[in-house]
Amino acid sequence: MHARRRVRIGRLVAALLAAAALAAGAATTRAAEAPSLGEVVQAIVAIESHVAEEARTAATLGQMRAGSGVVVDEQGLVLTIGYLILEADEVTITVGEGRQVPARVVGYDSDTGFGLLRAAEPLEVRPIALGDSAGVSARDPVLVLTAGGMETAMPALVVARHNFAGYWEYLLDDAIVTVPSHPNYGGAALLGQGGELLGIGSLAMGVPGLGRPLRGNLFVPIDAAKPLLAQLRDEGRIHHVSRPWLGVYLQEAEGGLNVTRVAEEGPAETAGVVAGDVIVGIDGLAAGSLPEFYRTLWGRGDAGVSVRLALLRDDQVLELTVGTRDRYTWLRFPARD
Repeated sequence: MHARRRVRIGRLVAALLAAAALAAGAATTRAAEAPSLGEVVQAIVAIESHVAEEARTAATLGQMRAGSGVVVDEQGLVLTIGYLILEADEVTITVGEGRQVPARVVGYDSDTGFGLLRAAEPLEVRPIALGDSAGVSARDPVLVLTAGGMETAMPALVVARHNFAGYWEYLLDDAIVTVPSHPNYGGAALLGQGGELLGIGSLAMGVPGLGRPLRGNLFVPIDAAKPLLAQLRDEGRIHHVSRPWLGVYLQEAEGGLNVTRVAEEGPAETAGVVAGDVIVGIDGLAAGSLPEFYRTLWGRGDAGVSVRLALLRDDQVLELTVGTRDRYTWLRFPARD
């Protein structure tokens, strides 16, 4: 990065941190507690993970995965995006200028998409404070920061807050969308004016409605992580909601939802659903949009409930009964000692 740009970004971040400390008002103590620029940078770590060849996600997400994570407590808990560590049998965290520390996966939450790691030894960095993502609005200035220091910093603008439906049976409420797009968005930290964490980077996506085609990033709001961190602290593990899962990959199409792929040995494949089918109904109701379909599916009961899918195949409508499953029982997590 050009030296002048490094200085400009460094001054921007320092100004954001100083402004936040002053905005706390009479809070001299608050100003004293505000993190330094160096502390914020140190708390963003690099993550590298290895996934076994037989893992369910190896073919689609790869066996070697890399991205960023954020240190969020004094004991070395690192928050990241879940696909970086899903089914991983080996994870390494890199801190600062190259210190490598092994880590173990302590939680993955398919509902939000968050993943949690615990470093095997003290990281000796100040954790980043969790912000209030509910207060983030369109036009708010933010900073995207990834592992690698200030070289990675990118000022950004929040352009939208809306629900996001993913083709892999995923629905995120109130996602944060920013522009421009950071190239290394996976696990990136979305920071507010005081260096507080507002979200974790998940995807690159097109952003319509801004006068010209733009690429942006989708961040999972940090408020969605707070219950997970509390569970981990209080109970030592993450409980997940046992939502019914079909094992289909969907795309909205005229008149229904196009099945682009089915999960190998998943419930839908077992029931006879194939790629190219169009789902037009579920339990006698219209399939609707992706969010509508997911909410209808999840409203049928817990994982294990059977649902009737109305499918359009070769210009004929047929019905198949699918016995849903807990996605976690399909994934192949490595054995833990």
